[in-house]
Amino acid sequence: MTITSKQPNVGTTIFTVMSQLAAETGAFNLSQGFPNYNCSPKLIELVNHYMQKGMNQYAPMAGIMPLREILAQKTADLYHIHYHPNDEITIVSGCTEAIYATMAAILHKGDEVIVFEPAYDSYVPSIELNGGKPVFVTLTAENDFSIDWSVVKSKITKHTKAIMLTTPHNPTGKCLTQEDLAQLAEVVRDTDILIVSDEVYEHIIFDNRLHLSPASHPELKQRTFLCGSFGKTFHTTGWKLGYCLAPVELTAEFRKTHQWITFASPTPMQYAFADFMKEPDNYLSVRNFYEEKRNKFINWLKGSRFTLTPAEGSFFQMVSYNQITDESDYELAVRWTKEIGVASIPISVFYHEKYDNKILRFCFAKDDEMLEKAAERLCRL
Repeated sequence: MTITSKQPNVGTTIFTVMSQLAAETGAFNLSQGFPNYNCSPKLIELVNHYMQKGMNQYAPMAGIMPLREILAQKTADLYHIHYHPNDEITIVSGCTEAIYATMAAILHKGDEVIVFEPAYDSYVPSIELNGGKPVFVTLTAENDFSIDWSVVKSKITKHTKAIMLTTPHNPTGKCLTQEDLAQLAEVVRDTDILIVSDEVYEHIIFDNRLHLSPASHPELKQRTFLCGSFGKTFHTTGWKLGYCLAPVELTAEFRKTHQWITFASPTPMQYAFADFMKEPDNYLSVRNFYEEKRNKFINWLKGSRFTLTPAEGSFFQMVSYNQITDESDYELAVRWTKEIGVASIPISVFYHEKYDNKILRFCFAKDDEMLEKAAERLCRL
């Protein structure tokens, strides 16, 4: 039997490749973005409680109401953005599903979506599988990965359906500013262009910065799908729970596709998060937790030949190795995993033409012992 692939150029993700290589070689896995420590014992107790209580059948398609209500409250309290829990908030199986369901809901064949690269690797397949075409705006280290909005404006055509954003950005950790939002609003003004915003790292943001969602801008809220995750905030990436916040009209279309992808997400986990989030410190404390890890990792790298700018957000730190070697980032990431026992992610894989900034990305969502030992090995280079 012959199957004509819809994604002939898509292979195994870099995260799987590097994590498998780390496992095979016994390397410290600072590549894939997941913690190597457990979530709160209280959260586990809550899941068990609701399992024992019998909350083990299908949740409502849009998610249980207590979780939608606490999300609405949190979003209003922190960002002064208001969503109605009944028809503007949907619980989904991770942010990746939220993004895919959004693209499935809004794209028709030939529609264009502007994507800022380096870009997380699920964006382009989500666009292409739903008949769309990615239009790339390339961000580079030379410009500190800042967005030139005049370039964005030049990419707008009659086929532009949406702009894909990430803040804090993965893989660079860059955060949107008020000026970014103002210029974005100017670019899309008097158009029907939608905004798809990946905000999984909203609580992992450093140096007293504010998280700025496009939905916080009065002109952008009505056209924004805000996609988020519980996994990154609460160290539960394996639970695959996320959400999409959007105005009524957008949510109605989003739910039409969501119901055919997963329909509903795990019920006891939803009840556990609804209870756990009643105490704001359970998510507000994450900022300090990861800022301390970032600072420790950077301090442990001070004796190395790398150059870096501290990440503004996310739990990834990019480092430039251009003073060490001219080797390609992919080859170097593989070689160092094997030779020094530290796995990283080469940034070029996040560009459609594999643009090489001579930068590697390390995940610092690891225990201090692993981070310090990995840094010691990197400092010997």
